[in-house]
This record gives sequence, C-alpha cells and structure tokens, in this order.
Amino acid sequence: MNYWELFTESFVGYARYVGKQIIEPTWHSYFWWLVGLSLATWALELLFPWRKNQKAIRKDFWLDGFYMFFNFFIFTVIGYTALSNVVSQAFNDFLGLFGITNTVALNVASWPVWGQFLLMFVIVDFVQWNTHRLLHRVSWLWEFHKLHHSVEEMGFAAHLRYHWMETIVYKSIQYIPLAMLGFGIDDFFIIHIFTIAIGHLNHSNLKITWGPFRYILNSPTMHIWHHAEELPNHPYGANFGITLSVWDYIFGTVYMPKDGRDIKLGFDDIKKYPKTFLSQILYPLTKKP
Repeated sequence: MNYWELFTESFVGYARYVGKQIIEPTWHSYFWWLVGLSLATWALELLFPWRKNQKAIRKDFWLDGFYMFFNFFIFTVIGYTALSNVVSQAFNDFLGLFGITNTVALNVASWPVWGQFLLMFVIVDFVQWNTHRLLHRVSWLWEFHKLHHSVEEMGFAAHLRYHWMETIVYKSIQYIPLAMLGFGIDDFFIIHIFTIAIGHLNHSNLKITWGPFRYILNSPTMHIWHHAEELPNHPYGANFGITLSVWDYIFGTVYMPKDGRDIKLGFDDIKKYPKTFLSQILYPLTKKP
C-alpha cells in the first residue's frame, strides 16, 4: 500500500468509525463517554459550585464546548488520524533503510494487564508533563498554548480548549517511548476515559482537593493556579500536572500559596487576544514575531 492509499483508507475508515460510535453506541464509544462525562461534571458544577457567583452558562461556555468536540473528533476525522498513520509508516520505512524493523526495546506484552496499564499510564503522564513544560518555555510553542490560557472563567469544557497544534506536539513526543515499549497510541481505552474525567474535574468549578491523595492526583484547587494571570517567581508557569500531581512535587514546580477560588486567570494582554474560534486558531500562525 502506498502512502496515498494509506491516507485515504485511514481517512474513510476513521470517519466511518466515528460515525458508527455515534449511531451505534457501545461501552467503547468515545463520543458518548465524552458527552456523559461532560454532562455529569456540569451537573456537579451546578449542584456544588466552588465559585457560587459564576453563571451556569459561564463566559465562553459555548465556544469551549465547540473546542471540546472539534479537538476530540472533528480534527481527527478531517485528517489528523490519516496523516499520523502516513507519518508513522514513513518513519518505519526510514528506519527500514538502516535495517531496523523493530523499535520495541522492552516487550511488555507478556506482563499482566494491570502492569501494562500502570506502566503506560505513568509513562504517558510523565511525557505529557514534560511536554506541557515545553509549551510554556519555548516561545513559539507558547503562542499555540496561549489559547488554552485564554480562559477567563474556569469550567469543565475549558479542559479541551486548545489549539490543534498541541495534539500534534503531544502525540509526536509520545510516539517513540510508547513504540519502544510495544504500545500503540490508542491502547487501553480505560486510560483515555480516566484522564478525560480527571481533566474535566481539574478545570471545573468544583472545590476538590483529594485530601492525602493530592500528592498523587491533580485537582481543580491545584490546577487553577496553573491558569493564574500572575505567578510570582514562576516566569514559565507552575503546576504542570496533567492527571498526576506527583511530578510537580518531585521537581519543585508546585505553587499554591492560598485558596485560588477568586484569582484572576489568563496572561498579560489577554484583553487583546482574539475572541472567535477562527481568529484564535489563526493567531499563532499569522502573529508577527
């Protein structure tokens, strides 16, 4: 199969797969899990709001909702999955020129399922934590990540408000370590659902601390400081944890000086940042240095 055939078959195949998920839902339908988790988290926000003066339909609620479905489904359907399959095949073909036909350095297929699950979860989260730090420290990457930090009122849907370029950055950096362990990028359905649930909660209008487990799991009371407009002595940000908070405690990037319920969110000159989907997507591609 040539690259064009791989691209077109992947494109059509994934579009059919998503359509079938919606029309014929099963327990493995990502679409309906996203809908269900979103409605459940929103209901908790309405019943137990941390910021009681925040409206049920907060600022940019519908825009964030669109980003949620765009980044989770539309972007992948319109070409990302097909393109990533082509790039993956091209990478393997390139390695084949040097006689490398197997990139697996540690075959975990014989491990117990719980061991495979735990290893993949920890590795993915650590890679994502480091990638998240890069998005803040590398100036051209920050211009893309700035979209996620343009949220001025926190709510569950802010979780998936980000530029499509972040998907490419995260998945590209994850690819090699997972391939070396024999994992596919979409292995273990439960990991995806768990991380979505925690991500929704971390961006929600809920006061959750996790008690003694706060040193392991990220929380909305911790993550809100990551979105703070001002972070004294932390020029590149703090609290970079995606699902786990443990990396921030280990590497000293924790910052929670007080209850952050009413802190101002965003970044310098946020008022000048574009307000519509198209202008926000084009911003880092057209912004002059």
